[in-house]
Amino acid sequence: MTTLSHERFDVYTAITNQIITAIEAGSGDNVQLPWHRNGGSIQRPTNIASRKAYRGVNTVALWAAADACGFEHGIWGTYRQWQEKGAQVRKGEKSSLIIFYRDLDPSESASSDNGDEQQSRFFVARASRVFNAAQVDGFEIEPSEPAVDRIDPCERAEQFIQATGATITTGGTRAFYNTVSDSITMPDRHRFVGTATSSASEGWYSTLLHELTHWSGASSRCDRTFGKRFGDNAYAMEEMVAELGAAFLCGDLGITAEPRADHAEYIGHWLRILKADSKAIFTAASAANKAAEFLTRLAETEHREAA
Repeated sequence: MTTLSHERFDVYTAITNQIITAIEAGSGDNVQLPWHRNGGSIQRPTNIASRKAYRGVNTVALWAAADACGFEHGIWGTYRQWQEKGAQVRKGEKSSLIIFYRDLDPSESASSDNGDEQQSRFFVARASRVFNAAQVDGFEIEPSEPAVDRIDPCERAEQFIQATGATITTGGTRAFYNTVSDSITMPDRHRFVGTATSSASEGWYSTLLHELTHWSGASSRCDRTFGKRFGDNAYAMEEMVAELGAAFLCGDLGITAEPRADHAEYIGHWLRILKADSKAIFTAASAANKAAEFLTRLAETEHREAA
């Protein structure tokens, strides 16, 4: 582990550069983000020890790392965690970065002028290096049992979307969230066509989840704004949040993340923001994670009340 206070290492910059490299690898004629390029169902990266999915920017960072290295599985762990599972990271394998936060010890907390310890909680960010299951020996990856084999992912997504209570209308050629009417408009379903990596139905649901992430940002919900910090780039930041939020939800629901038709329009703006502000992707991923969790809570509440 590496503390962020070390002057020779900045984990924010390192992880941002890792993501920028993955994005630029798909630029040009193939304008796609890492979670669009692998095909099949995407899933959240998962820790081998806790079996819990990584959250926020760590999801994005590990998706980018997996894409860059061609890893087919989303199981990750530290060197020690793999050893505890009876596996060994192969010599020469390169680790991938994630970030976590811990509370400062009371002795490390700042003190006020009168000598009393401040009551506020302080956190320090630390980097951790993890390895993919494809980088270790002695670990047998269990046959996957994705929900898609038992539950139609489109039907599951339909139930999820309906449970949020968002007002959604269909018609026309554009997908957008109207802040004035607080409603989502989707194109007619027949306008969606299949691609090499996803079906027309998957394209429909991933686009709708993108707009639902926008919907979650209203002042009565997540109250998400970026104007003060990002100024003219606030719109591009919100689009990045919607893209990440849709990708997180697609991973949770077992849907392939379909690139939006207007994706190429945003990619240049995103790269400029990421290169100018090493913490922008952390801000966007955190906001996207909060949006996904908010929408999931709405759906779970509706499900419990209907039961």
